[in-house]
Amino acid sequence: MSKKTTVDIGRVGIWTGALDGHSTKVAQEAARQVEAMGYGALWIPEAVGRDPMVSAANLLSATTRLAIATGIANIYARDPMTMVAGQRTLAEAYPNRFLLGMGVSHAHLVQRVRKHSYDRPFSYMREYLEAMEKALFMAVGPEEDPGCVLAALGPKMLELAATQTSGAHPYFVPVEHTADARRIMGPSALLAPEQMVVLESDPSTARGIARKGMEVYLRAPNYVNNLKRYGFTNDDVTNGGSDRLVDAIVAWGGIDVAAARVKAHHDAGADHVCIQVLESDARAIPLEAWRSLASALLG
Repeated sequence: MSKKTTVDIGRVGIWTGALDGHSTKVAQEAARQVEAMGYGALWIPEAVGRDPMVSAANLLSATTRLAIATGIANIYARDPMTMVAGQRTLAEAYPNRFLLGMGVSHAHLVQRVRKHSYDRPFSYMREYLEAMEKALFMAVGPEEDPGCVLAALGPKMLELAATQTSGAHPYFVPVEHTADARRIMGPSALLAPEQMVVLESDPSTARGIARKGMEVYLRAPNYVNNLKRYGFTNDDVTNGGSDRLVDAIVAWGGIDVAAARVKAHHDAGADHVCIQVLESDARAIPLEAWRSLASALLG
């Protein structure tokens, strides 16, 4: 039985890794604008940049209503007690506005970068969640457990997300995955997939921007193996991705195309869709694109 989150992230949010390329002051102003646009949540990642808990605190302090979610906090980066302490500290300071998303990340980031074993990631996550339940936290905490979500792709992790957490945050997935995730997790667990968007109508230009944004993920076996569950082949995932794969993962074209893809996720069972806008300058914060999308997605 899923544990309901107390955090209202709305139906549509923003996912971005661009904030790490800018000063905290600029990132805080971007969060204020996301809040003013009406999005329910701002999702931030963890890789080799800022600590997501500290960044979440900075973004929460600059806004008044916007939920901040981690997509995702790497469980190999902190032990269960530290993860609980960070979550509860933020949840007490900013009631019902911080959603902890956790995941096992990827072998290259865990083994080569962090020097941890990646032999049993699913078992490690299951044991990690059990340890979080028992973790000591002797400071003033939130009035209610805010819940958390897992980065989940395969059936076992989706089931774990549904039974031991508030739900799942799938990333780099086609709409068909959303339908399967809802079937596996049941009706009550939170389902919040990410959706890449390119606001460019020229096919060659749009797919070029999409491939640039996709390339790092096509080197990660977790994502590639998940795509193969949906009929994509080695040919689809090499050389930047086939047109068929690009079109399944990235909604490119006008605002109407992006809106239709978000609706498709909702129709397939998503409670929330966080959109990641890809542009030719990956370092830029795409404020104008977010603003353009808001009128169609939040009306």
